Amino acid sequence: MPAEPNRRALAVILLVPLIVTLSLWAFSWPAARIAPRELPVGIAGAAPAADQLQKRFEQREGAFEIHRYDDADAARAAIEDRAVYGAVVVTEKGPQLLTASAAGPVVSQLLTEAAKGAAPAGTTVPVTDVVAAPAADPRGAALGASILPLALAGVAAGALVTVMRLRGARAALTLVGAAGLVGAAATAVAHSWLGVITGDWWADAGVIGLTVLAVASGVGGLAALLGTKGLSVGALLMVLLGNSFSGVTSAPELLPEPVGEIGQWLPPGAGGSLLRSVAFFDGAATGGAVLILTAWAVLGLTAVLIGGRRKPEADSATQLPDHRHEPARTS
Repeated sequence: MPAEPNRRALAVILLVPLIVTLSLWAFSWPAARIAPRELPVGIAGAAPAADQLQKRFEQREGAFEIHRYDDADAARAAIEDRAVYGAVVVTEKGPQLLTASAAGPVVSQLLTEAAKGAAPAGTTVPVTDVVAAPAADPRGAALGASILPLALAGVAAGALVTVMRLRGARAALTLVGAAGLVGAAATAVAHSWLGVITGDWWADAGVIGLTVLAVASGVGGLAALLGTKGLSVGALLMVLLGNSFSGVTSAPELLPEPVGEIGQWLPPGAGGSLLRSVAFFDGAATGGAVLILTAWAVLGLTAVLIGGRRKPEADSATQLPDHRHEPARTS
């Protein structure tokens, strides 16, 4: 057998297990290590009861980041502003827990268990859901599952623009247009039909469109600068790492360090956090995510425009020689 096909066959045999191993690591390892890591939690009430409760939370070293509030109203406002995921309020009748299942049902369940463990033995801890998840998606499963299709849509847009050899301003406008239509279509499904996200319809559509544009621009920009290799790099970055490190199904603070932080710097993680804030929290704590997504979109589109000014090497390299004007050969 020729040497070249043998090398290709060997490459496939080695690459497939490697890709599967990396995928299992990226998706399974963070999920298997979910635990609170500096999770922002509030404690409200007067000392010394609140101080004792804080000490019980602090016994789990590195698990919680404690914020103190004077009363239940201040703690409730902090939850609505996404400063904390929940708060334990010390009252005359005992501790009460304020949660926000819209911020992540997994976190709400974890805080419920932690509050019961910190309370005196035999004490019942009433739970109030300050910002509840929508009735159509009480466990947040649909919202968590929506990030992967958005990432795939962005990768597909960037790849199609590259494969169809759209360049420069035409490629940039194509990415913007595709992202905008995906935002409208996805919002029509998730908001209007399924009801798994709430809030202002156009704001939700804008967040989804910006997320897809950030992914598509990143992939398209890498392809414009690196050629077809950029597509592979972009897909690995956005899907393998971006989706699995996003923390949308749990929370970034529940993922192993520094996975949760890395995920928030990538479009899927930033987009998921932004969509949760806009859909359920009236746009609270959106500044960082908007900045990250905008940076990805701007840098990616700039790379697409720069790449459009370069000579398309792939075109010239793959162009077949023209034999029409060659003199006829005689035997």
